[in-house]
Amino acid sequence: MKKRIAVVGAGPGGLAAAMLLASKGFEVDVYEKNDTVGGRNAAIEMEGFRFDVGPTFLSMIHIVDELFEAAGRNMHDYMDLVELPEMYQLTFDGGHTLDMTRDREEMKRRIEAAYPGNSEGYDQFLYESSKKLSALTPILQSRMDKFIHYMRPSVIKALPELELGKTLYDVLSRYFNHEELKLAFTFQSKYLGMSPWECPGAFSILSYMEHAYGIYHPIGGVNQLSHSMAKVVEEYGGRIHLGQGVKKFKLDGKKVTGLLLENGEQVDVDEVVVNGDFGHVMTNLVDEGTLKKYSPENLENNY
Repeated sequence: MKKRIAVVGAGPGGLAAAMLLASKGFEVDVYEKNDTVGGRNAAIEMEGFRFDVGPTFLSMIHIVDELFEAAGRNMHDYMDLVELPEMYQLTFDGGHTLDMTRDREEMKRRIEAAYPGNSEGYDQFLYESSKKLSALTPILQSRMDKFIHYMRPSVIKALPELELGKTLYDVLSRYFNHEELKLAFTFQSKYLGMSPWECPGAFSILSYMEHAYGIYHPIGGVNQLSHSMAKVVEEYGGRIHLGQGVKKFKLDGKKVTGLLLENGEQVDVDEVVVNGDFGHVMTNLVDEGTLKKYSPENLENNY
């Protein structure tokens, strides 16, 4: 008998999990409180126009490609992707601009024309950031929820690449001497809600990812990624229940055995995957006092 698995939340993470599980033969049901899939990667339509409510571009699309391959599908059968030859245009005080491209030689030419003597720093930035990303990737793709996990050889090997004690601005100052160039390669810290002067130096990989792998736009918007994964889920027999939010988890001890939906329906399952904000889930979907480690005070202070 197939295991029945419920996925709470039809954001990209929930849909990715549902797609992989459905492709492996599990009985999958996705419960989403909104009337469309996507979560923070959804879209709204107004007066005939569609707007992404979250990300507006994709980078490192090989990761998406690998995800679809793991589910037995070809990403390009579901989405049309266009690489942007000009990734974006930066406008500085005074109104002058710098157009960013991942064409390495062209980017060096533009840097040298606007900021003489800095083009060699671009080569150094790409070389050192490539090493950093290679060292950090095994960590980023591994569980790190126990202290012992930080003792793994891959983590110890990556320590020099973490730029401990250095900010993102410090790291980019190693490659460029002009203030505008430093900002051109550190503004990506805003993706993390930080400034370059407080963001850890390890995150120089963010701007490197753009320059090494390019920026892509799915025709129809980045929301098409969520719709594509949802389609794969349904092709494998999975079910996506829109407008059906989860009110509470049913627990047997510390194991979730089912869901109580907002409409009063009760669903029994073997396993649950949650794609949602941890603090919100533990505060609202689990009865207070059930998990002592995650008291309201603990959640408020740490999550």
